[in-house]
Amino acid sequence: MSHTFSSEIHKYDAFLSFRGEDTRRTFVSHLYNALIQGRIDVFKDDERLETGKSISDELPKAIEESKFAIVIFSESYASSKWCLDELAHIIKCRKELKQLVIPIFYNVDPSDVRHQTQTFAESFSQHEEKYKDDMEKIQRWRDAFAESGKISGYHLQNYRDEADCIKKVVERLMSVLHIESDDDDVRAFIRGMAITLQFLSMEAKWTFFDLFSNL
Repeated sequence: MSHTFSSEIHKYDAFLSFRGEDTRRTFVSHLYNALIQGRIDVFKDDERLETGKSISDELPKAIEESKFAIVIFSESYASSKWCLDELAHIIKCRKELKQLVIPIFYNVDPSDVRHQTQTFAESFSQHEEKYKDDMEKIQRWRDAFAESGKISGYHLQNYRDEADCIKKVVERLMSVLHIESDDDDVRAFIRGMAITLQFLSMEAKWTFFDLFSNL
């Protein structure tokens, strides 16, 4: 993914990087809706790419123009060349543009991301065979994985359920972006998020409203 950096003006609050077949209709869908309801402007490729625009041009630009990059690592994330190119560019932006990267480890272990083991080992082995004449690309992908696995993020198994994990991510972004929690829009967000996240875990004993009891 060769691209010249654009300006540091943030057009988006966050860029979502994910493997669609694993998470698009489940975790990512709920996370995206919760972020939008929290008035966080998110770039999600299937929602924001303009018709007729080149994907190879638009995605690097969108990454650069985002304050945060949220990377959802799932079992088949490394099987996608496109995801790997995105991740390599995100890590480049982290180093050169000071972009804030938030990894979410969805049913995978951070150490497996860091060391490219388990399902990631098989994916990288296949890429090495396919791109054996471009090992520099493979190393760039591996370096991006290794770097991402060292970043403090959200490991799904450390939370009661997906709802709790999503809540923490949204809270963090709202805090850094200085989105106040004392207006009608955020009250609407809280109500909407409660309804959305109920579908993630019907048996969870969820206490999200406790955080906003003084509204």
